[in-house]
Amino acid sequence: MQILKSLKKEMNSLKDSKKALILQGFFKTKKGEYAEGDTFYGITVPKTRIVAKKYATEISLEDVEELLHSKIHEERLCALLILIQKVKNKTCLCETKKEIYELYLRNTKYINNWDLVDLSAQHIIGKYLFENREELPILEKMANSNLLWDKRIAVLATFYFIYQKEFSHTLKLAKILLHDEHDLMQKATGWMLREIGKRDLDVEEEFLKENYKSMPRTMLRYAIEKFPEGKRIKYLKGKI
Repeated sequence: MQILKSLKKEMNSLKDSKKALILQGFFKTKKGEYAEGDTFYGITVPKTRIVAKKYATEISLEDVEELLHSKIHEERLCALLILIQKVKNKTCLCETKKEIYELYLRNTKYINNWDLVDLSAQHIIGKYLFENREELPILEKMANSNLLWDKRIAVLATFYFIYQKEFSHTLKLAKILLHDEHDLMQKATGWMLREIGKRDLDVEEEFLKENYKSMPRTMLRYAIEKFPEGKRIKYLKGKI
């Protein structure tokens, strides 16, 4: 608990009220927006990483979980960065990795902005599932969740598999999320399809040719963002 108090004190000392106001606008914290009511200290990600690295070894998972429940955005980010530090440590035991995985899953309602998801999902959920494939069905369950952040975590977790050139999990979730109405999900799914295309364009285009006419425009634009201009226009005009 003393370590957690020291960490929070250090985070508080780094706050910048001017940057906090900018971040609150950037991350859509107004009434009715996806991050309504979120509170910021105005601390940059590099500075938060430094704090996370400093405390990662000694702080307990119990304290990290409490930190993840913080009302302050950067403190929740710090908690996630600490978890990543822990799972990447070569001395991290399998049992500890499972504890971290389970801690993450039971706290997805606190991993409640796109930056928190995007910085953590592949490293914690993706890596764990890559090594423990019997638990892969959780991704489909999360993709069908009513919670936006569960869905984004699921699709971003497959980024770890994409790096290993395994695309089937991403494609399965993309099919589930094909008609999702939320902008953040359309962008995330399109982004993952684009990442597949960077590694195997034929795989991405096979999926697109089957689905591009019915997928949301935002998802399609993200998926074809790196295509040659001529091909991109054909997809947008529905003439592939």
